Amino acid sequence: MEVRTIDGVGRLADAYDGFILDLWGVLYDGGTVFPHARDTMARLRAGGARLVILSNGPRRAAAVAARIAAAGIPEDSYDGVMSSGEEAWQLLRDPGEDAWYRALGRRVFFLGPDSDRPMLDGLDLAEVDSAAEADFILDLGPLDPGHSIADYEPMLAAAIARQVPMICANPDLVVHRLGRVEICAGTMAERYAELGGFVRWHGKPHPSVYGSSLALMPGIDRRRILAVGDSFRTDIRGANGAGLDSLLVTHGIHRDDLCDTTGVPDAARIRHEATLAGAMPTFACGAFTW
Repeated sequence: MEVRTIDGVGRLADAYDGFILDLWGVLYDGGTVFPHARDTMARLRAGGARLVILSNGPRRAAAVAARIAAAGIPEDSYDGVMSSGEEAWQLLRDPGEDAWYRALGRRVFFLGPDSDRPMLDGLDLAEVDSAAEADFILDLGPLDPGHSIADYEPMLAAAIARQVPMICANPDLVVHRLGRVEICAGTMAERYAELGGFVRWHGKPHPSVYGSSLALMPGIDRRRILAVGDSFRTDIRGANGAGLDSLLVTHGIHRDDLCDTTGVPDAARIRHEATLAGAMPTFACGAFTW
């Protein structure tokens, strides 16, 4: 399959009626909204397209909306938000027919920064002080952005000894925040799985979160929906699994591997990296620009 490199999303505006947009690396860098991305969103909506933001953020969708509004992406610039944290919270509140969640105990070890503690609000759970005494671990990410996975090895080992299951509410491994690379919840969950622990994953690339996102744009044929992201592992693999066309933003997490010396996306490099990742985008563009 050939990846078509384009110089702007305007080239695709007539081909798609719906866009599922990644947040980090596509719309902003964790602190600053990219002006070109805000302009592209406005142009797409002016043309009648529906936009849903799909984030591997370990927090409720409303919290994601509030955070990006403060950064400069107001709620009237898109049609809906879905997050990995929202999907996990909904199942913790009401497992429905999900047998695994129905059998889950109430004692939770919260693994994450205090800023994400509102994820426990509205849930009938009892927080405990250590993973060793928990029924499950709720993994939202490191306690401190400067931490490495080594800081969590003792905690993971204690949980492994009791085979405590883990819920990962953010499958991302790392994030680029204001030019700095930080580990995410996915790094800890991946290490836990390597040690023999069970992990229940939420968010991209797992199929269920795409179903939740598509439900926010009813009536649009999925052949007319484009998923946009900067990660082969989550965004592109997830789009492939959901049967959606995809656009890879090359100036995101893979910025050092996909462009030539002038910063222009290199089709040969993209094909090579996509083959290694087992995730092939339909299109590639340097940034989410018009």
